[in-house]
Amino acid sequence: MTAKKLRVGVAGVGFGALVHVPGFLSEGWEVPVICSRSRERVATAARDLGVPEYVTDYREMLARKDLDAIAVATPVDSHHEITMAALRAGKHVLCEKPFAVNVAQAREMEREAEKRNLVGMDAHEFRFAPQRAYIAELIGLGYLGQLRFASVDIDMAARARGQQQAPARLGGGHGMLGSQGSHFIDCLMTWFGGVKSVSANLRMLTPGAAFEDMFSITLDFARGGSGVVTLTSVATVAQGTRIVLHGTDGTLSASQPGNNPQPEGVVYGGKRGETALKELTMPAHYRPFVDGRDIRLMPFRLLVRQFERGIREGCSPAPNFTDGVRVQEVLDAARESAAQGGKTIALM
Repeated sequence: MTAKKLRVGVAGVGFGALVHVPGFLSEGWEVPVICSRSRERVATAARDLGVPEYVTDYREMLARKDLDAIAVATPVDSHHEITMAALRAGKHVLCEKPFAVNVAQAREMEREAEKRNLVGMDAHEFRFAPQRAYIAELIGLGYLGQLRFASVDIDMAARARGQQQAPARLGGGHGMLGSQGSHFIDCLMTWFGGVKSVSANLRMLTPGAAFEDMFSITLDFARGGSGVVTLTSVATVAQGTRIVLHGTDGTLSASQPGNNPQPEGVVYGGKRGETALKELTMPAHYRPFVDGRDIRLMPFRLLVRQFERGIREGCSPAPNFTDGVRVQEVLDAARESAAQGGKTIALM
């Protein structure tokens, strides 16, 4: 017997229209309604995406009885309000990153989902990008041994002066730390576990910038080893992203031309005693299909499959709200550290 199609309402028509709606539809879900405060934008998105209805008030969407779930793809300063209302309306929730404005909000969202036995997942879809999923497998198999040091360098192009305000809005005031840093913090915590302490430096290098356009965060992991994530978005000629992981038994390296991993990403590795890294053969199951519309769609669709599994099986697969809380703890600690001149903030 074929299971009935699940139905989701999508709040937000920026990333929601680019990735969420196409992703859910491609995975066999129905999207009967989308929501945005801008009537013109949401009407255009509904027409272009073939969504039958649209609303400008998320509460009108939540009042519907025909929705199983809500996808929250709005700016982060509205995540808590919409997610809490959706959970109280009995809807499962897939919430975009960064998860919340602060850890107090994140914990409240986590508790509400648990109390109501609803699925709560955080949209860190890049866990399912081939390059990162393969690295997770290699680490699990002991390729690195014990982590010694992880470095992540993200080099993004400078934005025009007039564009400075938009990313701050996308990050709800969290700027590049929230909008980009959250992805890489989740990435390292997925590979190496919980963070016991954080120190950070945040800077606004562009005159008149409304948000940090550079940060450097040092993470010490509870299981041993350290990592540094550094980002600049003021590059004249951007160099993309480079991830290098050094362990007691080996080294892994991955790069990408921008801040998002590519579907065809390559992993390089070398073991103790070798003098150069070599390309490692990517298992085919990490690239189960091709979706050329947007490089984020394949990992997002794999995330949607986990969301559906959670709803049908009554669990919250990773990345879930608990993962969102843990990332938020690191983000809050980084801001606290930067405000105190780089002081180390203990989390454990």
